Amino acid sequence: MKIEAWIFGLTTVFLLLVSPAYWFITDAGDSGADWTGTSALVMTTLLCAMVTLYLGFHARRMDPRPEDLKDAEIADGAGELGFFPPYSWWPLWCALTLTVIVFALAVSAWWLVIIGFVLGSVALSGWIFEYYRGEYAH
Repeated sequence: MKIEAWIFGLTTVFLLLVSPAYWFITDAGDSGADWTGTSALVMTTLLCAMVTLYLGFHARRMDPRPEDLKDAEIADGAGELGFFPPYSWWPLWCALTLTVIVFALAVSAWWLVIIGFVLGSVALSGWIFEYYRGEYAH
């Protein structure tokens, strides 16, 4: 995780240099200038700094992974990598119900918002409990 911390740290330094330059170039000090880009760059800088601190703290506390060691062999990374689920239709249904809710809010159809939340709770429950029954239960 040390290399990830270094990557985010370098990105933070870059954004720390670019944010004031962008503010100066766009004349954000004057009225009617672009505050949106400056705010977005400052928030991106803070988020990158947060991820850098998180990864840096965890890199010190955990055992090094094989890819963090300079003398590691390919065989050191062998073994189970985790659970990778097969295809699923539930994300599609969750996205469609979110689409219904956003559309209903846009046209002020409150009755459709309620239907969207009901269908969304069914779709989200199906997605959460997908691996508790059926062919891929475990």
